[in-house]
Amino acid sequence: MRKAVSIVFLIIAWALPAAAQNSVWVQIEARPTLREAQDRARAYSNAFTDVAGFQLNTGWYAIALGPFTGDDARARLQQLRRDRLIPADSYVSDGGAFRQQFWPIGAPPRTAPLQTAMPLQQPAALPDETPAEARRAERALTPQERQKVQEALQWEGHYTSAIDGAFGPGTRNAMASYQLAMGYDPTGVLTSRQRAELLTSYADAIGALGLQQVDETAAGIRITLPAGMVAFQGYEPPFVHYAETGGSGVRALLISQKGDRSTLFGLYDVMQSLEIVPLTGPRERTGTSFEITGTGRDLHSYTYAELKNGTIKGFTLAWRPEDEKLLQRAAQIMRESFAPYGDTALDETLGTPDTEQSADLLAGLEIRRPTLSRTGFFIDGAGTVLTTAEGLAQCPHITVGDEFEAELAARDEALDLAVLRPREALSPIGHAAFQTGVPRLRSDVAVAGFPYGDVLDLPVLTYGTLADLRGLSGEETVSRLSLDAMPGDMGGPVFDATGAVLGMLVPVAGGARSLPGDVSFAATVPAIAEFLSANGLQMSASDNTGALDPADLAARAADMTVLVSCWN
Repeated sequence: MRKAVSIVFLIIAWALPAAAQNSVWVQIEARPTLREAQDRARAYSNAFTDVAGFQLNTGWYAIALGPFTGDDARARLQQLRRDRLIPADSYVSDGGAFRQQFWPIGAPPRTAPLQTAMPLQQPAALPDETPAEARRAERALTPQERQKVQEALQWEGHYTSAIDGAFGPGTRNAMASYQLAMGYDPTGVLTSRQRAELLTSYADAIGALGLQQVDETAAGIRITLPAGMVAFQGYEPPFVHYAETGGSGVRALLISQKGDRSTLFGLYDVMQSLEIVPLTGPRERTGTSFEITGTGRDLHSYTYAELKNGTIKGFTLAWRPEDEKLLQRAAQIMRESFAPYGDTALDETLGTPDTEQSADLLAGLEIRRPTLSRTGFFIDGAGTVLTTAEGLAQCPHITVGDEFEAELAARDEALDLAVLRPREALSPIGHAAFQTGVPRLRSDVAVAGFPYGDVLDLPVLTYGTLADLRGLSGEETVSRLSLDAMPGDMGGPVFDATGAVLGMLVPVAGGARSLPGDVSFAATVPAIAEFLSANGLQMSASDNTGALDPADLAARAADMTVLVSCWN
């Protein structure tokens, strides 16, 4: 069935008064979503002048003709069925299940039967045709008109082959599929009326985009934009911003900057760090261009950029998922019309920076923030990371070092330990060497962590003392530290004075009790060793002797400690 996308939701009237429930209607369709129902009601309104739409008590949305008296409704039903202008399963309804009216948009509820049945209005005043007449009319079409029919069939989801104007088996099957979806005989040859209905529906949908060619001379880009949904907002190099209009939920960017291949690759990485480009979806990069399709729960987007004549130019279009069909077509039109020219790019001094500048913004765009940030550290030369298990089980995307994707390889919720394996080979500068003896009580310790998330590039060392070799209740799997740690430090390595790792910082489990701020806990080396061994991993033993200078300890921590981030 047709699912053309409606662009604007309008406020609709509330439940019908009781008098409306005594009216009689010809119910012709029901759809599960308001958007689909509005589209179908709009299509039927091209043929009938008495279309109404109501939410049903089931939550679905009904499209009906009326209201009538009982005899008028039955006569209308028989006439329209006979002429095959409505689905064969249409029926007379008393409207008892009708609730909120959504069509006509903005019209008052219909509360009384019309005096007589509304006359049928033929679309474009076109008569019915026999199959032979339809074929003769079809032969008169120009090649461009034939291609437009294929485009419309493709838009409706019935045609998937090339737009070539040749009505072969693929096009015939698409026509039959469309006819069947619309309740017509699936002859595979559209009548003039059916073709007009198809093309009008397609034109109405595309018309909502307000397509307009834009020549952005400052960026050196000529492109067709959905001007009915976006408007120029300003310059923030390397972007030209187009903001949504009329609550469309659509945003567009033009990309223009000087650069080479390394600049292009850097832009490819930067774009994927922005909220406007969701994490999931296909992406491809070559030596001279890249494409990124982002598909998130609340946002979809398409980005294209290419390197030519020492400049990088491209565009991004972002939209709400419910407008997928229409905006995918808009993105396709933008890609087909995209025409960079000249060797000029946006002047880096162009525009005025936002007065509310923030580290969370890049050229006016929000940088994606992780849902959760913790600390981890490398335990071998292959880049395996040990960290806290806190929150990772429900994390769809995990990165280490805010750059490399990783997968959860093992976890122990009781010990709060987890192992991450990077999806691509890593060669860390350093990895942990664990203390093999019994730590000395009340000795100095230091935790390396990222208490401020990715605000700082290197881990922070927080100093304290080893307060107890056990937990508060005598647990031998954790030791107690006198150290003021922050949530972002969890999962960080705990060093002794020699630089050996004597444990891993784990979250405080105080239950209903509120513990002093300097009470922290670390998983002990024996507990970590047992966990790693159970998962086929081994730890390296430390042979360090003598206390390290604080600067050397900080350098060792930086070589092996990484930021662990969870992204939703």
